[in-house]
Amino acid sequence: MLKKVFSGILAGLLISIGGAVFLSCTDKVVGSVAFTIGLLAVCYYGANLYTGRIGYLFDKHDKEGITDLIFGLIGNLIATVCCGLLLGPMKGEAAVALCESKLTQAPLEMVLRAAFCGILVYVAVNLFRDKKTPLGILIGIPVFILSGFEHSIADAFYFAAAGEFSGKAIVFILLVLLGNSLGALVFDRLLYLAGLKK
Repeated sequence: MLKKVFSGILAGLLISIGGAVFLSCTDKVVGSVAFTIGLLAVCYYGANLYTGRIGYLFDKHDKEGITDLIFGLIGNLIATVCCGLLLGPMKGEAAVALCESKLTQAPLEMVLRAAFCGILVYVAVNLFRDKKTPLGILIGIPVFILSGFEHSIADAFYFAAAGEFSGKAIVFILLVLLGNSLGALVFDRLLYLAGLKK
């Protein structure tokens, strides 16, 4: 159990570094490309990132698979909140502006933006895992960021860096988690039904 949590903490730390770089860049294109260091490192190390693994729930839907996801998510959130609090004094102003715009979205919009992010993260991880190429990460991650899609783990870092722990922020993260999960799971099933996945 502790290994799963620590693997999740490692993944959350790596995503937080990507988020910190994004907050530091005035050019969104440069920031979105630099953010890919987070998911690249997660994939190469095999760290337990919730958004990178939820799409495979139907492959491993036993008790162990579900506990992997839950403990990984706990680790992801521990790391992103801690990193956000530590880096908040340096990144807080940019994080506050970003989070204020996120909280103006309607709930359905949050879920839809998150679902499309879930699809792109699934594609990125799946291409890395099955086709042994990082191109899905190097292209797919900037695409989701520039499209304004929502990534729950990165958003947890941004909200912590902004010092935003309101009920509205917590609901936002929960809705984005839901959307990320739905997007990845639906896309996984579409691949299966199309005969493109065994």
